[in-house]
Amino acid sequence: MSTHNIATDPLNDTAASLASRGQTALWVAVDGVLAGIIAVADTIKPTSRAAIDRFKQLGLRTVLLSGDQPATVRALAAQAGIDEAKGSALPEDKANTIRQWQSEGQIVAMVGDGINDSPALATRRCRHSNGLRFRYRHRKRRAVTLMRNDLMGVAQAITLSRITMRIVRQNLFWAFAYNVAGIPIAAGILYPITGTLLTPVMASLAMAFSSVSVVLNSLRLTRVRLD
Repeated sequence: MSTHNIATDPLNDTAASLASRGQTALWVAVDGVLAGIIAVADTIKPTSRAAIDRFKQLGLRTVLLSGDQPATVRALAAQAGIDEAKGSALPEDKANTIRQWQSEGQIVAMVGDGINDSPALATRRCRHSNGLRFRYRHRKRRAVTLMRNDLMGVAQAITLSRITMRIVRQNLFWAFAYNVAGIPIAAGILYPITGTLLTPVMASLAMAFSSVSVVLNSLRLTRVRLD
């Protein structure tokens, strides 16, 4: 409108009111004269608020980056329970924001579903897309593609990854502890004291038990409930 020298003063208050309710104003002019406003709005999915709550339970800070007007973005963020909102963000602005957070030592996960999100999703050490392709970076790049358009899948993926890493650490701890205790016994450390030696059969059974215990501990993942 400004480029074509069309005055918007009569409907500026209406546009501001729409933005405060999370609606984007599309200005319409006919023959160089302001004709009205069409209001459009993104709807918050029923599962989105629950997903944001789950993120908070996981200790994550949530930020909405959008190219829409700041007032509209703030209103949508408030509806969804998102911690912070940044509007009028061009694709390169999103990528730069993520790089800034990373330069501050933060671990960043990005969820996106459109072409405008591509530069941010391609940022080194980041990703997650909605389509969803969800990427996460700590020291190496990680990518997750969700087959349904639901943010709850992101929360479930993070939950599952944390549980998986906890079980991996448990397996490593017990494997090292088992071998630290078992190798000296196999070498005969108890023989001078008790006269006990570990026979090849017992050594084989002990090694098998070590492997079986790791497998059984890992199988606990099959009982994890992500809902």
